[in-house]
Amino acid sequence: MLCKIISFYILGLEALPIEVEVDLGRGLPGTTIVGLPDSSIKESRERIRTAIINSGFEFPLQRITINLSPADLKKEGTGFDLAIALGILAGSKLLASDKLKDIGVMGELSLDGSIRGVRGILSAVIKAKELGLREILIPYENLREASLIGDYSFKPFRHLREVVDYLRDEREPVWERVPLNNLEEADISEDFSEVRGQNLAKRAFEIAAAGGHNILIIGPPGAGKTMLAQRMPGILPPMSYEEAIETTKIYSVAGLLNSEKPLIKRRPFRNPHFTISEAGLIGGGTIPKPGEVSLAHHGVLFLDEFPEFRRDVIEALRQPLEDGYVTITRATYTVTYPAQFLLLVAMNPCKCGFLGHPLRSCTCSFQEVKKYRSKLSGPIIDRIDIHLEVPPVDVKDLLYDSDGPRESSEEIRARVVKARKFQEKRYGTCRKLNARLKPKEIKRYLKYEPGALEFLEKAVEKLGFSARAIHKVLKVARTIADLEECDIIKKVHLSEALQYRVLERKAYE
Repeated sequence: MLCKIISFYILGLEALPIEVEVDLGRGLPGTTIVGLPDSSIKESRERIRTAIINSGFEFPLQRITINLSPADLKKEGTGFDLAIALGILAGSKLLASDKLKDIGVMGELSLDGSIRGVRGILSAVIKAKELGLREILIPYENLREASLIGDYSFKPFRHLREVVDYLRDEREPVWERVPLNNLEEADISEDFSEVRGQNLAKRAFEIAAAGGHNILIIGPPGAGKTMLAQRMPGILPPMSYEEAIETTKIYSVAGLLNSEKPLIKRRPFRNPHFTISEAGLIGGGTIPKPGEVSLAHHGVLFLDEFPEFRRDVIEALRQPLEDGYVTITRATYTVTYPAQFLLLVAMNPCKCGFLGHPLRSCTCSFQEVKKYRSKLSGPIIDRIDIHLEVPPVDVKDLLYDSDGPRESSEEIRARVVKARKFQEKRYGTCRKLNARLKPKEIKRYLKYEPGALEFLEKAVEKLGFSARAIHKVLKVARTIADLEECDIIKKVHLSEALQYRVLERKAYE
């Protein structure tokens, strides 16, 4: 007897519908799985057989053929276990096959028949809704994650026996949908008021947060580069529900969701070590998973000791910085992950870290300094909007609060939110930021006071900026004007924006 049931395979962030066909026929008893399954799916034969027996059902002594359609797509993972088990039970007439029509099924089976959670349930529920399926059956472990889609029917189960009882109309599963208002809210755990001194750096971070600009921090060890970076998420605007769902989908696919608090409401802050591989940063692998650039989607990616990263890893940042997504192509798959993040990178001025330090001597030669900085290519530097030098913290600021009262992250965030609303009014959408303006949009939206462009022209001629660097200056100047709620860009805004291109200025001094 032939039985068909819909399950899902997660490729990238998308849940692809897979038709699980189970046929029980004549021949020597055995189970064959076809349709380009990987080893984890082939191994499921014994797992499913034992789960069915331990759930109190008789396993059919027939020739069982299982096809995962479409057959030209390589499939991986354990999410097909439950669908295959139900297909076998329906094929052996222990379950009515018409009960499996118009439903989706996803879950991994243990040997005792219990159902374990799987990655990507959020994407699967969204796809089941798009396909018009009546409902989707999922593991109970994924209940809170599925509850994020509030207007669609799903049923969570702990055991294979419970699923069979439900499909036989013998027993409804006992569960309660988790209300969204009980989920975690955003908070600010690390505050800018804790940062001593570094007023110029705080100003630059506020500009970066308001316009979505990438920022590079150069300074000696102990200057507070990491401390500043860790506080950037606290001054970014709270995530919208749409942004939270997008980010949650990425973490669901990566298997990094907290089952108790699945909706990610606080903007991510990712800080990978400089030994990370290109696949770890960008994504990929034998079983494709999102990398750090995607895990930082709608949040902050902080790369400390930037020149210590491998050259190929640094250069791999070009596409996500330019396009806001990464496309990974391998022999067996092509996936695209979103990657709209604010990049924060930190570096020492030289290998030893003390070049230009007022109290400590640098031990690096000219060639060593040149080699250290040459790891950052021109195209990468061009893609970073703000370059900032941070000096060592003054002892008086550190010990005596001589810098006076310090602003909290909440106060800075209020100005950032105000500036973003000013941008929204100009662009007509809350998702467009100054940092993401295209060249034609710069020409369309940016207006200047008389003499401003002539002032910029003279500065560019002296400093030798590239075309991309000029656009970066204009975007940063536009954000500075937005913080003042000024409709036009003034010379003072351009002047401040020019000082945030430290590396280009030093190259021509």
